[in-house]
Amino acid sequence: MDISFIILTWNSARYINTCLQSVIDDTIHASYSFEIFIVDNGSCDETRNIIQQYKNKYPECIKPIYLEKNTGTTYSRNLALKKASGKYIVIMDSDIRIQNGAMNKLINTLESDHRLGLVVPTLRYPSGNLQKSTDRFPTLPSKLMRYFFLKLMESRQNQSGGSATGVRLIEYAISAFWLLRRKVVEQVGYLDEKIFYAPEDVDYCIRIWKKGYWIAINHDVSIIHDAQEISRGFKINRATIHHICGLIYYFYKHKYLFRRPHFKAFGSIN
Repeated sequence: MDISFIILTWNSARYINTCLQSVIDDTIHASYSFEIFIVDNGSCDETRNIIQQYKNKYPECIKPIYLEKNTGTTYSRNLALKKASGKYIVIMDSDIRIQNGAMNKLINTLESDHRLGLVVPTLRYPSGNLQKSTDRFPTLPSKLMRYFFLKLMESRQNQSGGSATGVRLIEYAISAFWLLRRKVVEQVGYLDEKIFYAPEDVDYCIRIWKKGYWIAINHDVSIIHDAQEISRGFKINRATIHHICGLIYYFYKHKYLFRRPHFKAFGSIN
């Protein structure tokens, strides 16, 4: 098996059809063997009916896992990670749309250097604007800035950094779309289930670096992310509370608050 896709859904009827079809079309076109695990976190809309339609059409590769309630992002994804058999593993959101041969380009990037453990594309909103999907490891001040001023940060990024090209090392990337080597998961382990919703992605990236692997973004590969942003903005809801609790746990676990960890100089890959 070449690729195991792991897609998490929760009331995702608006997105999942386009998401699944884009994955299937791009992967078949590149002649990779693949399996798609769809872990549904207790959806109450039409999500499961759409998944079943794809299961009927592609019975060998569509592998649903149905949960009775929303279990967050770590426990649910781990269920699929434990079943995945692919040489490469893709963790992605249900509001992602792959295009333009992205899988082949990203796999070639990952194989370009044995030190790379995780590679991501640039993420764009349906409008074409860049999403701030990568960043330096958070400190308490930087996290507050991101929480209150993310839209402004993205606007400045589109004005100044929208023309970035090539492959560059990064500290972490949000888990909307990750391509990992299977051996990295075997060495780093599964997602930390003490984190319900976030920042499980930051935690996993810092663990990848601690194992001696690199993380990179290929600016020449773009994928559409129609971000649902359930915890973005100045509002208090269940997702925000889980995010705050996850951050407190993350900082305690990695023993820092104001001075971010550092592993090597970040920049272009030669």
